[in-house]
Amino acid sequence: MPESVIRVLIADDHPIVRDGLRGMFAGDPRFDVVGEAADGAEAVALARALEPAVVLMDLRMPRVDGVSAIKQLGELGLTTRVLVLTTYDTDSEVLPAIEAGATGYLLKDAPGDELMRAVEAAARGEAVLSPAVATRLMGRLREPESPLSARELEVLRLIAAGTTNREAAARLFISEATVKTHILHIYAKLDVNDRAAAVAVGFQRGLLD
Repeated sequence: MPESVIRVLIADDHPIVRDGLRGMFAGDPRFDVVGEAADGAEAVALARALEPAVVLMDLRMPRVDGVSAIKQLGELGLTTRVLVLTTYDTDSEVLPAIEAGATGYLLKDAPGDELMRAVEAAARGEAVLSPAVATRLMGRLREPESPLSARELEVLRLIAAGTTNREAAARLFISEATVKTHILHIYAKLDVNDRAAAVAVGFQRGLLD
């Protein structure tokens, strides 16, 4: 078999999905499906034994889920790349998988030719994201990351609205001393020395509307 053939391992707990994927790759000489796993634990064991170039990894599987399996594969130091293939594109699914070390993330409604191109790209170590997932990740990156706690943000908003410490304390049902403490923390985190500067920086960083 030519060295250029990409060795693929399919990890999905649904036999029909595994059969469909195997059939898709079986007719293409660029790929060789070397194994199938029904859960994350089996995927890790087979990847260790077979050393495929790419694992097509579902996320919601019994015993060991996909994200845990991705982490374990990373800890083993294998050169195997993981391409997530799942139905879910929520933040709670996408972000942990990417953070765990997945090379790519596709949804199961992707056309067959797109999936094959993605497997080839993953084998080369290139990041592959479905359009929906890429849009979601870009949205998260554009969200301003707040250095302030939720309570400190409340206090900053009240400062911006022109409230006094006493008024802010009454609004938040806390003591005036606590408000002052929050303000000192805000100054320190935003690297400012007064209320006006805190508000200005708050707007600059997108912390205030």
